[in-house]
Amino acid sequence: MFAAVVVMSSLSAAFGLILGYASIRFRVESDPVVDQIDRLLPQTQCGQCGYPGCRAYAEAVAAGEADINLCPAGGEALVLTLADMLGRDPKPVEGETKPKAYAVIDENRCIGCTLCLQACPVDAIIGAPKQLHTVLRDQCTGCELCLDPCPVNCIHMQPVPQDLTTWKWPLPLERPDGRTPVPDLTRPSGAGA
Repeated sequence: MFAAVVVMSSLSAAFGLILGYASIRFRVESDPVVDQIDRLLPQTQCGQCGYPGCRAYAEAVAAGEADINLCPAGGEALVLTLADMLGRDPKPVEGETKPKAYAVIDENRCIGCTLCLQACPVDAIIGAPKQLHTVLRDQCTGCELCLDPCPVNCIHMQPVPQDLTTWKWPLPLERPDGRTPVPDLTRPSGAGA
């Protein structure tokens, strides 16, 4: 029994060392421009830009494969911020821009089909088959991907009230020269000016 424990401990230590070495040796460095663009995007993962998520869209923008105006969830403020950051000309936003909203499920009409659970890209909907589902408001990004799969149309979007807790970059502020500033992403949020 003791020999088996020693052998298993030795093997796990050896594999741990091999994996640790491999993670250092084969590390893939990410592009800092992609990281900055991704931080500016609204992280709705809605696919309205034609890409499967915000990270994929950020990679396409950084590589010059996509325009900076394809994110309706980010709106005009995002386009102006990206244009300033990347040195590109701002363009009108493609697609319909809407105020930020979150999904609400009508509990009296929900049949527990789980189709909305499968459609949610950020797992903001909880529930079980043939049970009532609900949306975690703080997790919902407002992508509206849960609306179409619902067979009884029991999901609707509720606008997020604008207050200090829902205020988020990119802000549509203007500098004296009329251009939108790029936020300082190196400072933690809440740091003094």
